[in-house]
Amino acid sequence: MVSALSRRLLCIAFAALLACIVPPAHAQAGVAGQPLGTCLLVDRGQRMDELIRHPERFDCTTPQHRFGSGDFWAITTSIDRRSTFAEPLALRFASLWQDSLAIHLLYADGTVRSWQSDQRGISPLLQLGAIGQLSVPVRDPALVRALFHVKGAANLRGIASGVRIATEREGGRANLVLAALYTFFAGMAAALIVYNLALWCAMRHRFQLHYCMLLAALLGYTFTSSGAFAWVAPMLANNDRLRFNYVFIGLAGGAAALFTRSFFEDQPMPRWLDRASQIAAMAVPFSAMAAALLGAVHLRIADLLYTLAFGGLLAIVIPTLWGAWQRRSNFLWLFAVAWSAPILLAAVRISAALNFVPWNFWIDNSTILSMGMEALVSSLAVAYRIKFLRDERDAALTREIIARNLADIDPLTGLLNRRAFLQRAIGRSEQQQLLLIDIDHFKRVNETLGHDGGDEVLRLFAAALRNAAPDPVLVARMGGEEFALVTPAAQRIEADALLATLRKVRMPFDLTITASIGTCSGSLATDLDWKALYRCADCALFEAKAAGRDRARALRLDAA
Repeated sequence: MVSALSRRLLCIAFAALLACIVPPAHAQAGVAGQPLGTCLLVDRGQRMDELIRHPERFDCTTPQHRFGSGDFWAITTSIDRRSTFAEPLALRFASLWQDSLAIHLLYADGTVRSWQSDQRGISPLLQLGAIGQLSVPVRDPALVRALFHVKGAANLRGIASGVRIATEREGGRANLVLAALYTFFAGMAAALIVYNLALWCAMRHRFQLHYCMLLAALLGYTFTSSGAFAWVAPMLANNDRLRFNYVFIGLAGGAAALFTRSFFEDQPMPRWLDRASQIAAMAVPFSAMAAALLGAVHLRIADLLYTLAFGGLLAIVIPTLWGAWQRRSNFLWLFAVAWSAPILLAAVRISAALNFVPWNFWIDNSTILSMGMEALVSSLAVAYRIKFLRDERDAALTREIIARNLADIDPLTGLLNRRAFLQRAIGRSEQQQLLLIDIDHFKRVNETLGHDGGDEVLRLFAAALRNAAPDPVLVARMGGEEFALVTPAAQRIEADALLATLRKVRMPFDLTITASIGTCSGSLATDLDWKALYRCADCALFEAKAAGRDRARALRLDAA
């Protein structure tokens, strides 16, 4: 049954993964508009008016990341669209690490309109998805092309990436789609944090805290990477917002390493793997901090170290899963189903960071997409994990109860042993009746039937006592062939009636078995009370045996 469920969930995960990498047509609303090609030229002091009318001077074949960092001009392919009051246009482009940006728009009549960033970079233009959107001034002539002048480009993923021409209505629709995406993830993450913290308070499992740390870091990353941070803090420079991205995703990576180590059962990992997990848990956040703090010095090197640290984090996942499989972990399939999309998409994102895969909006947002799916599956996975832990706890409680009962029960007769009997009897302040019962001539029974036969007689005698005693009565084997009963004096047992019941028990070989009973009543509040009451009942038992056995005698406590 679990196997079938696992296969079904894996299929869902794979389908979601494909959906994240290659979104369907209707999902392209998140990257609204018509894509524009861009060509590059290294800035060597050229003037804008020399370049905007001469796109042939630009390099349109060399991949952008090969130009390295520095200052650049980037020109778009032909646009030939009009921005009107009824349908105003907007130029949309990716947010990248750069010191400043100027955008020049060329119209069919030769007019050029320009926009220049200030110390905040493109922060005033940011929309959801961290997409810059510049409104195209409404003019009757068609917009021909756009020229970007980028200064201080780090060129980690490109210089002018994801450039599109769209209507402002399409841009608003894209914001709505992305707002739904980010709100979905934020709501799931917040709910799972509360859920896991509540469970942690009750169960104290480390993986729950590590998962909360992971989700909290991803919530911070969602806030900064989505562009919403620029709306809340409009004076913040865009490069500083990107620094926060590094910090939060680095903290998420470290928490993910801790979560992976603690999710499976508490069994020892190979020493090298445990050490590698610890290193990865520290390397990812430290490299992210380094990229955030030292990015202004040489961001390309800092980003490469950060990317390699994430690659190391993914590298330890395979041996961790292999070790869990070898230990026959009950939770391996849960981890594989819940984390298949995040792990695969993280690999795709690392490939994009190393420029093996071109920049793509959905790859850039794959962390949110994959973790949103992981949050959905994890709500089921955590529930299964908690069910398994509950079953383990119930089994442990059952074993504890059985062990406690075994410690309290006489193994031969199934009655309470002397220690358990005294624990339960002493402490009763109201008047109690104590009956001491001793089988007559039990030595002859052993000589006649042997010790196995004698044991059978003891078992049958004990069963008769248990059946004859009402519910509140404590029945115990005190040792050998001596038994004891304690009952509230208000519900006293008639010793002669009990003897009559015991005489009717059919013994092996129809052997006649009789017993003598001594009774006494008094308090059992303390150990001293027990000793006094026991001495009294024992004296009564001695009198019954001295009188010829097979009879009962009662004494008063003050008379003993």
